[in-house]
Amino acid sequence: MPIVGFNFDKITVEKISPIKGRVQVKNNMAIKNVEQNDLILGKKKETVLKFSFEFSSKYEPNIGLVDIRGHILFMEEPNEVKKIMDGWKKKKFIPQDLMAFLLNTVLMRCNVKTLVLSSEVNLPPHIKLPTISPKSEASQYIG
Repeated sequence: MPIVGFNFDKITVEKISPIKGRVQVKNNMAIKNVEQNDLILGKKKETVLKFSFEFSSKYEPNIGLVDIRGHILFMEEPNEVKKIMDGWKKKKFIPQDLMAFLLNTVLMRCNVKTLVLSSEVNLPPHIKLPTISPKSEASQYIG
């Protein structure tokens, strides 16, 4: 079943000190909570799962921080919703294929948002971006 909602709840970006020397960026993300919610679609009420997440990029040593919190609304069949909620309540467990799907969605959306936010406060990109290098003279051979 599909993701029916993706929302940012809190976004924090801060440049703490000027960049000096080597910068190391530590990225982290996690699903922090799962809840069962009702969603009204037209005249029909559907049960959805609300996955709360956190995504952060810390620039070290103590240079800056981007912290994003949000949630994903995920629609699933009622018996699957019950199974997922039972696993979360008992062991904080989410099935591996669903977890991969959710985390890939968080990565895609938060990486783009973090790239824009970090640039706004003059922090370097938190991920390696492609670059272009000039070719050397010897590589211009056409044969």
